[in-house]
Amino acid sequence: MAEAAASTRKLYGYELSSNSVRIAALLNEKGLDYELVVVDDTKAPEFLAINPLGQVPAFQDGDDILFESRAISRYIAAKYRSTGTDLLPAAPSAKLEVWLEVESHHFYPAVADLVYELRVRPRLPGGAPPDPAVVDGLARKVADVLDVYDAHLGAGNRYLAGDQFTLADVNHMAQLFVMSLTPRAAELVAARPHVQAWWDEISARPAWKKTVAALPLPPA
Repeated sequence: MAEAAASTRKLYGYELSSNSVRIAALLNEKGLDYELVVVDDTKAPEFLAINPLGQVPAFQDGDDILFESRAISRYIAAKYRSTGTDLLPAAPSAKLEVWLEVESHHFYPAVADLVYELRVRPRLPGGAPPDPAVVDGLARKVADVLDVYDAHLGAGNRYLAGDQFTLADVNHMAQLFVMSLTPRAAELVAARPHVQAWWDEISARPAWKKTVAALPLPPA
């Protein structure tokens, strides 16, 4: 299959959508050019023609249109495997499959709820300050999940799938980043030395720095 030209690769989303950032980070890691199409109204007919579920991100690669960020990430990692960083192990990897699922079902929901309470809800029209009791409960859920990560990373795993930086690591970066902007980051990340060392290493990658540099971050 011929590689799609950069002009036909389009990421539909917006800069502060963590799932859109997930795909931007992956495209940067692969060294692939793309056009960001900012979606102001996910229920507009023209966008629903691309993603009938009315959610970002969506991705167009030539004639192929995909939605659901994790499906998009698997597609890019596989189709463009020989381009940029190879994010898939040479042989089937149990660790890769497990940690892709852990991110989806445990890490992302816990972190997303905490970030929403701390950074999103207060900025909504009529939004109230974060409820300390709610925040404490959500932070405990994140802590329980990160304890599992710290044990895994401390058991001789440089990255989630072992010694190779893979799609499993990339899929965590956007949510780890937004969590790092919250006042609970120190107790949740820095207090877990193996998680902190992992985050320090993966967030120092040039592709991730390029991704973050493009984000119009609101004040804390």
